[in-house]
Amino acid sequence: MIHVPTNPALHYLFDVVAWIGAALAARWQSRKWPDETLQLSKITEPSYFVSLAVGALIGAWMLGSTNTMSGQILAPSHSIAGALAGGIVAVELWKRSRGLRQSTGGLFVIPICVGIVIGRFGCLFSGLPDYTYGVPTALPWAVDLGDGIGRHPVQIYESIAMAAFLTVYMQARLRGARWPREHGFQALIIVYAAQRFLWEFLKPYPAVLGPLNVFHLLMLGLIAYGFIWWRRGSRTELRSA
Repeated sequence: MIHVPTNPALHYLFDVVAWIGAALAARWQSRKWPDETLQLSKITEPSYFVSLAVGALIGAWMLGSTNTMSGQILAPSHSIAGALAGGIVAVELWKRSRGLRQSTGGLFVIPICVGIVIGRFGCLFSGLPDYTYGVPTALPWAVDLGDGIGRHPVQIYESIAMAAFLTVYMQARLRGARWPREHGFQALIIVYAAQRFLWEFLKPYPAVLGPLNVFHLLMLGLIAYGFIWWRRGSRTELRSA
């Protein structure tokens, strides 16, 4: 069992580092593929980013608090998954109001991955109060977050999974493959939601439908969204070919 020193304040430190990392990734990306950044600026306006930010904020706190307030630890919280879902809903509503049908999420793939990979360490080091810990396990890599109980380090599972996706995505992108350029955001959502769905079985969250908790249901919705938009994009490509 691995003892992990924890402090809730570390969550904020890692949040800042995650935001900085995401911003640097976005800057590198804009220099690497400036034409894509220019294309996004042509089809959007400042209200697009305002909608994205507001939606992500509402989703993060609403989904996070809905889960924690129904569990053993009654405390408001925020959620990466909720931020993704809230941002997606807000952007889709913005696009619908302007008749825009094409995907606009491609430029967010790398920054989102970097943010999740770093941010999940903040969840780990913030300890039990963060309410993102795993269920007890006797595995040799179990972590002790201060209560003497070995638990699945589910935060690190997620960080590793998203780092692996980012590696595959970057390799494909740099060699000029079509899928990361045309369906990268959908791929990100599908992979993120699928791996998160699995890790949810290793968390002590209250079930709301059979063995499934709130995030299980949210991940199923995100997976459906990813596949629907991937298929829609493929149909658009065929019609324009």
